[in-house]
Amino acid sequence: MRFLFEDLVVYKKAMELTGKIFKLSKEIKERIIKDQLCRAALSIPLNIAEGNGRAHSRERRQYFYTARGSLLECIPILQLCKEIDFIEKAKYEELYLLAEEIGKMLSGLIKSV
Repeated sequence: MRFLFEDLVVYKKAMELTGKIFKLSKEIKERIIKDQLCRAALSIPLNIAEGNGRAHSRERRQYFYTARGSLLECIPILQLCKEIDFIEKAKYEELYLLAEEIGKMLSGLIKSV
């Protein structure tokens, strides 16, 4: 059996970002920052999946908004990590570009509902 959300490109990209952030978290020394970043990243694909399973468009849209909010939450945490040298600039830029792509896809998904 395959779930419909697994075919969404935005879901696949969100899973990619989450995986990269979880790997990156091993380099982050401060536990509170690491935990918040991982929770925010994990929330993105979880909300895409749950929203995709909702029958009513209003509910679906709300889950997609929450996914986008979690994505936006990751950005200042990543910026802080770059600023205090927990991650290198190149890694930050890679994650930022992926997040930007996901953000555009989520906005499109929200508009389509």
